[in-house]
Amino acid sequence: MPARADHQAGVQSTVGTSERVVRRVAVFRALYLGDLLCVTPALRALRARFPEAEITLIGLPWARDFVRRLSTVDRLLEFPGYLGISEKPYDPDCTRAFLTDARDTRYDLAIQLHGDGYISNGFVADLGAKVSLGYRRGEDQRLTSSLPWLPEEHETLRWLRLVGELGATTGDTRLEFPTTREEQSRAAGLLADVVGGPGPIVAIHPGAKDAARRWAPERFAAVANTLVEQLGARIILTGNAAERSLTAAVQAGMSTQAIDLAGQTDLGTFAALIDRLDLLVTNDTGASHLAAASGTLSVVLFGPTRPERWAPLAAERHRVVDALTLSGATSAETALQLLPVERVLAECIDVLSNRHARNLAVGS
Repeated sequence: MPARADHQAGVQSTVGTSERVVRRVAVFRALYLGDLLCVTPALRALRARFPEAEITLIGLPWARDFVRRLSTVDRLLEFPGYLGISEKPYDPDCTRAFLTDARDTRYDLAIQLHGDGYISNGFVADLGAKVSLGYRRGEDQRLTSSLPWLPEEHETLRWLRLVGELGATTGDTRLEFPTTREEQSRAAGLLADVVGGPGPIVAIHPGAKDAARRWAPERFAAVANTLVEQLGARIILTGNAAERSLTAAVQAGMSTQAIDLAGQTDLGTFAALIDRLDLLVTNDTGASHLAAASGTLSVVLFGPTRPERWAPLAAERHRVVDALTLSGATSAETALQLLPVERVLAECIDVLSNRHARNLAVGS
């Protein structure tokens, strides 16, 4: 890639990969489901740019299954922890051993996809790659090349912009989460009792890792009740085993019986189940990004997180309800507590009522 002046490209130093053969690439993103789904377009672009390279994701242990599904990543190395990064406890001996092995590997390229670089650039620099790339806050010379961090940039577009500095083609924004035939079969079995009925199949996903990102179960229940009454919807409740109390609370507020699948699906089966829905109603969490990957219609509720950064890009398929804007809350942390049922319900009814009339392009 030709060198460009800093004042034109915003690049601190130059990437310089066109002059060398890139055989080994390390990518650092030790985060969770939604975070990894949002970088699948960047990983796909990276693979196309360096088709012969071995691409290693340094991530959290759960991501091993995620990596096995992708043709864009060859292997996972478990992140050992690093001082100042909260996703894993820091053990100096463990980190030191990991970094020694990384330097012995002699990566040609290391890419920081973990955040604004304030701490994470130190970890990526310590991998000892010939070329390193990431974002920075202010001046930061730890990587061989860096771009300024833009806080409000959309998470998918942000990382495409970064790998674009390597000469990668960045126009494809589709999220990616392949499922197996076995997972699709299990999902079909879980929905067997509701398939073929007259109304749409609607899943309510009331959970989220952060409590401030959860809308109240009784309000989800109110939406579900009206969708049943007006559209004959068949309601599915989804979540992991730790979220059974939330789905039970939604069921307690409903006037009809839903199918509660909390704790009954592994990740692949959950993704395959979402693919079979007519609509997913969810807080801003990994489920939203799985719907974006499959093209399933969704209504996504935002509170403390911002839709400008995290909402699916295909706005006609994936409706955003921004509680902070609609509720008049003075704090993003409390915005969802004030979000009324009526606006969420209106989005659900509109997207369901028009799902057959519109020729909506499937995308994220």
